[in-house]
Amino acid sequence: MTGNERSLRTEAVVLRHSDWGEADRLLTIFTSYKGKLRAIAKGVRKLNSRKAGHLEPFTLVNLMLARGRDFWIVTQAEMVESFSHLREDLQLTGAASYVIELIDRFTYEEQENHGLYQILDESLKRLDGRDDVFVVTRYFELRLFDHLGYRPQLMNCVNCGKEIKPEDQFFSFEKGGILCPACGSIANQMSPISVNALKYLRHFQRSSYSEVKSVKIPVPIRREMESILREYITYLLERGLNTPGFIQATQ
Repeated sequence: MTGNERSLRTEAVVLRHSDWGEADRLLTIFTSYKGKLRAIAKGVRKLNSRKAGHLEPFTLVNLMLARGRDFWIVTQAEMVESFSHLREDLQLTGAASYVIELIDRFTYEEQENHGLYQILDESLKRLDGRDDVFVVTRYFELRLFDHLGYRPQLMNCVNCGKEIKPEDQFFSFEKGGILCPACGSIANQMSPISVNALKYLRHFQRSSYSEVKSVKIPVPIRREMESILREYITYLLERGLNTPGFIQATQ
């Protein structure tokens, strides 16, 4: 990124856009060093616009921005990566939309988070490369928690502090981690979690992507992991997400 108070050159991922005025679009983008920004792309809805194809959701772009009165203004746009596979497959479209929605919901404008930008970029590339959608999205969720300060405690009981033993436990959404059987039996806002689901969550949390990408997880355990992480996200956001419904409809 380079820039000053009036202009900014940055790489960004386009999260979403909406029509603005007669021929413009209002973009929500996520940048490497400025975090989430909103920017007006003037004239992109005109048939002869050269910028339009560079500013679709999921695209990775290089932008030159000028600061306007209310929003940044896109003065130049050059596509870096189109992630074309994400538009050709409904399952990939749903997964990419889910990743994008999480970034959008959990972040505020001009809140720098370079690590979050990096995992967004990596996750879109992995999905575009047709990696296992389950692995990509679960790995993304756990890294998201790390970068935002919501890392769940999976090694010790978050209530009494005792080391978790290899048996079925509980996951507390309120306390952000595992409860031992004794503490879980009297807690609120929690869900049972099997020893196998906990084992895989720990593996995803402490391992590199290359170490988890080929792991074979039984379907029932996949569903359990997804359900627990989804409920944790809903608790943190205090509302549900839009994209899971779309994903379910495409399966």
